[in-house]
This record gives sequence, structure tokens and C-alpha cells, in this order.
Amino acid sequence: MPYITVESGALSDEQKEELIKQLTKVSSEIMNVPQEFFVTTIKEVSDKNFGIGGKTIDKVKKEYMKKHP
Repeated sequence: MPYITVESGALSDEQKEELIKQLTKVSSEIMNVPQEFFVTTIKEVSDKNFGIGGKTIDKVKKEYMKKHP
């Protein structure tokens, strides 16, 4: 049974549903395994608990928004 896990920042319920739907669909097509066999989980990680380049994601997002209003 294929298992898909995604770690991301906060997502809306609609985004989660679409992500699960599309990941399952594409994976099923590529792997030639029925969609019913797939298990998908989404683990949301707070922007303050996730970092890139020594900075938390919330700070990275703020800096990006200042440069790209």
C-alpha cells in the first residue's frame, strides 16, 4: 500500500483536499496502482518551527513580501 506524506506550512481545508486528490491521482497513474490503495497524510509545520538558511520561514516570508509587494 503506497504511503504519501507531505510536510508543509498551514493549508486551508480546500488546499488539503486538492493536494490529496492530485497527489493520489498522479501517483496512481505513474505507479499503475489503484487510487484506493493510497494513503496520504499532511503534516502541518508552523512557520516558526521551520527554517531555511538559518532563518524561520515566517521571517523569510516577511523579507520576501518586502521585496515583492
